[in-house]
Amino acid sequence: MGKDDVKELVVKELHPIWRKEQERVERIDKWHSGDNEDIVIPRGSSREHRELREISKSPWLRLVVNSVVQGLFVDSYRSPLHPPGKDGEVPTGPWYTWRANRMPVRQIALHRAAVAYSHAYTFLLPGVVGERRTASIKTRSPKCMVAVYGDPGNDEWPLYALDVDKQPGGKQMLQFVDEEAVHFLSCDTDGGKVEYIEYREHDIGLCPVVRYAAQLDTEGAATGEVTPYIGNAKRIDKSTYDRMLTQHWNSWKVRTATGMAKPDTEAEANKAALLLRQGDLLASTDPNTRFGTLDETSLEPLIAAERSDIETLAAVSQTPSHELTGQLVNLSAEALAAARSGLRAKTFEYKVGFGESHVQTLRLSALIEGNDADAADVMARVTWQDTEVRSLAQAADALGKIATMLKVPVQALWGLIPGIEKTDVDEWARLVQADPMAVLAEQLERQAVEQNRA
Repeated sequence: MGKDDVKELVVKELHPIWRKEQERVERIDKWHSGDNEDIVIPRGSSREHRELREISKSPWLRLVVNSVVQGLFVDSYRSPLHPPGKDGEVPTGPWYTWRANRMPVRQIALHRAAVAYSHAYTFLLPGVVGERRTASIKTRSPKCMVAVYGDPGNDEWPLYALDVDKQPGGKQMLQFVDEEAVHFLSCDTDGGKVEYIEYREHDIGLCPVVRYAAQLDTEGAATGEVTPYIGNAKRIDKSTYDRMLTQHWNSWKVRTATGMAKPDTEAEANKAALLLRQGDLLASTDPNTRFGTLDETSLEPLIAAERSDIETLAAVSQTPSHELTGQLVNLSAEALAAARSGLRAKTFEYKVGFGESHVQTLRLSALIEGNDADAADVMARVTWQDTEVRSLAQAADALGKIATMLKVPVQALWGLIPGIEKTDVDEWARLVQADPMAVLAEQLERQAVEQNRA
């Protein structure tokens, strides 16, 4: 694609798409961060009304996103080309690229962006780690990248993508990438004054961008965990605001006096009102005076309405209600498992979709590195760490029964122990296969080296 073709495509199509996407992303950002859209209040409301509206906001949708993201953590790569234990402690192939790019920690931000914004991307180019040629993996959100597909619901690779890097002073640096090269351009904030800088061929043969889509449909549309529930979160904020108004102005008894002579002047009336404090007693010499009270407004209906709105959000988003309310009282193990079943099913759906995208990223990294076997390995998959909250004793008892009653090999169950990663399993496998005396000698030698260093 020529220089003029790239500029025209960026100006007329890609940058306008990206700018329009920012409107959606900015709204999601507000609700995800807890800086929710303001509740509509009457014009001319007092400063107290505005302050109560501000403190009525809560980051409900961030809790919904967190409930999914905190159950997503890739801990290993499985492939017929890389059997477990074959490579010992040293990762090779795509798993080495994963580790070299610090993806064990960077995957969290990638998953969070995809779950919140509905999609995110990895952007791969040839790179070097140490002295080893390997793929360089960048994680991108819709804040800075847009990709265009011929068939968004079915195509594996985009036709082209635009990466936008905002610079101080309003300038933007652009990277337009297609199947042949990366083109570098610059422009101002509204996409004007586009300047073509240079291009660099990547020799990959396809646009090296992988999409991570949340709940993708057949037409290529994705939803995520924020946009569908903004209406529910608005209702919660409104219910909280109504309670705050009542709590601020109508949550105590009002003392009344009837039949009392009216003060002679307005100044005396204002003075009497200012001097009346919560602990003061009212008295009158006029026998016709009658004292009474006006009851406070009960907060219980407002609290019940707020609780109902929260439970509705929990139901429609498949989020356990106790994760939103913090109320967890005398639940049995079976009841807790039932309460989390919806979230578990939703998280599994994300694992299927994101897992395929992770494999696509690793196969692309193998292609960039010239590893044709791993690049063509359609049987590869990633495995996810078990993040279910359960005691180690319960897990050990369950896995022990699986081993003894179902005759499943013990080593195949090591990776199912809560909190255990692939590196731990590989170490155990190495210890089992190694000569006990050699292992003991290695440990003694390691201890001697550490003592000498000390």
